[in-house]
Amino acid sequence: KRSLAFHNLRTGDKLDIVYWADGKYLPEASREIARVMRDGRTDEVHSIDHRLVDLMARLRGTLRSSLPIQVVCGYRSPETNEMLHETTEGVASNSLHMVGEAVDLRVIDRPLRYVRRVAVGLKAGGVGYYPRSNFVHVDVGPVRQWS
Repeated sequence: KRSLAFHNLRTGDKLDIVYWADGKYLPEASREIARVMRDGRTDEVHSIDHRLVDLMARLRGTLRSSLPIQVVCGYRSPETNEMLHETTEGVASNSLHMVGEAVDLRVIDRPLRYVRRVAVGLKAGGVGYYPRSNFVHVDVGPVRQWS
């Protein structure tokens, strides 16, 4: 079994769920994960890539945290992404958030720089470090890093 616990800071929704069992991803769990990681500005729901869910679970496990991951931003609708791209530095116009392949997060019982270091060490995709905004971006795109 694989499980994940997280809290969407924008919507206030929390989830602690087994998402994989008996050799397969659980469809109802995938729907719940998508609902909780929805765009908090538009309420739009989009499927979340299973690789990202696995990455979040691996990251939390490697950090040995018993607390839920705090999701700053999960799925982002194209409208929300465009608005943020125009008003916020560092938001990509073709963000992987828009296809359910990226999440901005923090793990409150671990230093942000340590979360970043562990995420980079997993070599599972992109890792962005945003200490002023207090989050780490992880995605399942090409392996790369930035700050």
